[in-house]
Amino acid sequence: PFFVDLRRPELLLNNTISLYLNTEPDVTVGIWHMVPGSRAAEAQGKDQLWYEEALADAHPVIIYLHGNGGTRRAASHRIQFLKAMGAADFHILALDYRGYGDSSGYPTESAFTTDVLALYDWAKPRSGNSSILFWGHSLGTGIATNVARKLQEERGVQVDAVILESPYTNIREAAAHVPVTKIYRQLPGFEYLILDSLAHANMFFTSDENVKVLSCPLLILHAEDDAVLPVHMGRKLFEVAHNAYKDKTKVKLITFPEKLGLGHDYISFNPELPTLVKDFLNMK
Repeated sequence: PFFVDLRRPELLLNNTISLYLNTEPDVTVGIWHMVPGSRAAEAQGKDQLWYEEALADAHPVIIYLHGNGGTRRAASHRIQFLKAMGAADFHILALDYRGYGDSSGYPTESAFTTDVLALYDWAKPRSGNSSILFWGHSLGTGIATNVARKLQEERGVQVDAVILESPYTNIREAAAHVPVTKIYRQLPGFEYLILDSLAHANMFFTSDENVKVLSCPLLILHAEDDAVLPVHMGRKLFEVAHNAYKDKTKVKLITFPEKLGLGHDYISFNPELPTLVKDFLNMK
């Protein structure tokens, strides 16, 4: 982005610093770390080492995976999410995937997984007894389930929780429902030119398959008036997970009525959100 300095989150947020992590040779991703609001005064003027040590203060840590457009500061709902959940005493690590913002490299599905795994591996040994959860929004929901599944299948590691805000089942179904494709859906070759091309580009984001494998607490949040990814996708994802989970109490769906006007992006503006999340996490 032009005229935006992602190295200075303090222009928008308190108790937040910018840091950079090498996720692969020649790939560096930018991250904002916000410490809990209860430590805001203490955080003034502190360096990165202090912030790293703060991760072990027993407050839960959110690794926040944003949607497709823009950067970690490019949308009001992302800033609102940081403010709301930071005030609720969560640590938040919000990264820009490679190819986004001030992160280097080229974006692909497998590369996104590598970046988030690297951030998890960086945060885990610094977090002490603090729980770590993945929070994905929109595109980020598929990344969240990809990483949680990889951790569980390849390492036997169960992440403390996964929260999916405005999710989809898989990228093929999402592409078939997003408004931008509406005028093309009736044209001959739509499925081949648009939907099949995603598979040819190795983009799948199969949350509906991933949740069948997971066993960690899973919370799905979806607004009834979501015009980008319809709420029936969130409901379908919940049904798949609920059917697959042995412990059904670990899976929960919360929908927000149309009258609230939260749509695809603005669930973070609901003042009840932090309480809903905390209540869910206490179910573990």
